[in-house]
Amino acid sequence: MKTNFFKKYKYKIIEVKKLTNILTNLSKLQKTVMCHGVFDVVHPGHIRHLAYAKSKADILIISLTADKHIAKGIYRPHIPQNLRALNLAAFEMVDYVIIDNDPTPLNNLRIIKPNFFAKGFEYVSKGLPQATHDELKIVKKYGGEMIFTPGDVVFSSSKFLDYNLPKLNIEKLLSLMEQNNVTFDTLRKSLKNLSKFSVHVIGDTIIDSYTRTSLIGGQTKTPTFSVLYQNKDNYIGGAGIVAQHLAAGGAKVTFTTVLGDDYLKDYVKKSFKKTKINLNAVIDKTRPTTSKNVIVAGGYKLLKIDKLSNTTISYEISNKIANIIKKTDVNSVIFSDFRHGIFNKSTITNLTNSINKKTFKVADSQVATRWGNISDFKDFDLLTPNEREARFALADQDSNIGKLSRKLKDATNYKNLILKLGERGALCCGNEDIGEVFNIDTFSTSVIDAVGAGDALLAYSTLVYLKTKSLLQAGIIGSIAASCECEIDGNIPIEIKSVLDKIDQVEKITQYK
Repeated sequence: MKTNFFKKYKYKIIEVKKLTNILTNLSKLQKTVMCHGVFDVVHPGHIRHLAYAKSKADILIISLTADKHIAKGIYRPHIPQNLRALNLAAFEMVDYVIIDNDPTPLNNLRIIKPNFFAKGFEYVSKGLPQATHDELKIVKKYGGEMIFTPGDVVFSSSKFLDYNLPKLNIEKLLSLMEQNNVTFDTLRKSLKNLSKFSVHVIGDTIIDSYTRTSLIGGQTKTPTFSVLYQNKDNYIGGAGIVAQHLAAGGAKVTFTTVLGDDYLKDYVKKSFKKTKINLNAVIDKTRPTTSKNVIVAGGYKLLKIDKLSNTTISYEISNKIANIIKKTDVNSVIFSDFRHGIFNKSTITNLTNSINKKTFKVADSQVATRWGNISDFKDFDLLTPNEREARFALADQDSNIGKLSRKLKDATNYKNLILKLGERGALCCGNEDIGEVFNIDTFSTSVIDAVGAGDALLAYSTLVYLKTKSLLQAGIIGSIAASCECEIDGNIPIEIKSVLDKIDQVEKITQYK
């Protein structure tokens, strides 16, 4: 998809004030008609509706519901407002498109005063809904006429999307990049010279083990699988892999964690000696070093054996970590929360208050077997929870993700949010760039092991934001890093070269050059 598509029809997408100036200069003989809707997927029913409306007037204006006012489904709209506007502008019969930032078209009807306001047949077939009555009242007041298009062809965008989601990840990406003057070269530059940034990661270390076996016996006398041991691989996980991702990205990294007094403590220390990361290992003799051992047979995960203690760290250890935070001068502090002792209501305030006010504060919640609460992290510069964590924190199972992000804003006063949605990508919301909620689809082409994808996103999003102050670039690069992690077996640090290679792949797909 060439970027000239985004430029060719952009002139039709217009602000209301500019549109009214244009309409003022029209001949009185020229008639205007306005249609309003979501137009998430433009289908034959929409085309018939627009064609009929155009037949009644000289100028066809489409009023498009903004993303933030769409509540038809948890993950709607499927297509962001700027791309929806562009799709409509590409029709020859459409003269102008406006994005309505109000929840209803009432205000724009008062301002634009079209000769005709066209509604679909479904709005009159079973009696006028109250919202349509309100629209009719305004149209009649200024002397316009409401018309209803024929109902011989009726389709539903929602039903189309329920049946099959159109894969538009590249189109959405290019639309966002075009809108914000971001190119693939811009993304590459955002990964340069990251060594000038220093980051302090605080969180639980987890040893992720993969015990690989082959199945040699099924259920016979007892419901027990018999497997033949092949090998065992250990990986640094939890907050430890976040630190390693940051170091792989080139940053100067300090990592503060709590370990038990056991042999895994020695494995962690030995692993970090091979890196340039400054490790602050606080030893707690009352707990084991957290480990999670997955038994794998023939590529399938049969069982996971955890060794851990979820009891909170002591007051003395909490203060010790707080003092380390105070003494460590860095550009950013990351709280990587897995709820295995370090973070809870009794410690978060103390640890947060220890961060220098000028330091970029990041908090992440990646709890698999426990419940964390991302809303415990107040006034942070960047939050990167997953959807499950956000819904738990807000006790909200039903809101769409746009509303969910706004409720989380009210609860935490975050400055920027990257809400991880699994295979649906990530929802970003912040004060930079677009200023609205926007979605970045996943870049994964073949998922081998999704464990650790959120860690890679957290690390690279933080570094890119420090470099660019752009949530858009941070979200794109973070999502690309996450896809790199998904496409390899095991939770291992993602090098910048892997991210750059993935950018090249995406650019090739888009035929950007």
